[in-house]
Amino acid sequence: MVIVTGAGRGIGRDHALEFARQGARVVVNDLGTGPGGEGASGGPALEVVAEIEALGGQAVANCDDVSDWGGAARLVKTAVSAYGRLDVLVNNAGFVRDRMLVSMTEQEWDDVVRVHLKGHFLPLRHAAAYWRESAKAGERVTGRVINTSSGAGLLGSVGQANYSAAKAGIAALTQVAAAELGRYGVTVNAIAPAARTRMTEEVFAATMARPESGFDPMDPANIAPLVVWLGSEGAGHVTGRVFEVEGGSIALATGWRHGERAERGARWDPAAVGEAVAGLLAAAPSPEPVYGT
Repeated sequence: MVIVTGAGRGIGRDHALEFARQGARVVVNDLGTGPGGEGASGGPALEVVAEIEALGGQAVANCDDVSDWGGAARLVKTAVSAYGRLDVLVNNAGFVRDRMLVSMTEQEWDDVVRVHLKGHFLPLRHAAAYWRESAKAGERVTGRVINTSSGAGLLGSVGQANYSAAKAGIAALTQVAAAELGRYGVTVNAIAPAARTRMTEEVFAATMARPESGFDPMDPANIAPLVVWLGSEGAGHVTGRVFEVEGGSIALATGWRHGERAERGARWDPAAVGEAVAGLLAAAPSPEPVYGT
């Protein structure tokens, strides 16, 4: 039994459809907002439910706001009430409000961080509570969480400070949740996908041309197979990881690691710090460039 948030369109829709093709029962969550988070409609979620049913699968729609405590709680309850259990949570919902840092408003910052970062934490929080209680009751738990980070969160992206910060937070949240929830039989991983969606069409317009024939590397359906596998019992040995996925490519992203160290054995004098830092920089690999630079 699978929950997919933001499943009314784009990448989330293809997650929901692929899970259904593989025999999973799906809760299709979508608030039905516009690309910038405006408005709300139950139409997109209901349309995906209809698609799944046309495939012979089972699905229910949920239109709760995943960035609201009560909404996220109702989402998890919808899954358990409809199907008696919850096995997989795919956190995917989000939108963008892009602007250069010096022009970004407080509201644009708050809205994007709320929907992406808080909108990941709250469903995860309520799903984790459900799995913990199940484990304490002696049930065998094989919970799976797949979060959605971004290359912007791993490397940064010019004009997307709010989105990049939220997606970086999701990567860190994934690591913490994996460390905390493993004792209950739950794995937590994240993906950093690249595909043609409403959020990326303007940012990557130059590279989003649809091929006339053959394999389309920007098709959002390319992301779903990795997510479905991470949601399977066979992925139980993989947790706390972030995977970049695009077209036919899957890569394991490696984040911050302890690097070279300069040791003085006493408190540093400011005059000596510059030389020490120069040595550290010389020994370290060059950082990956920020997207857009």
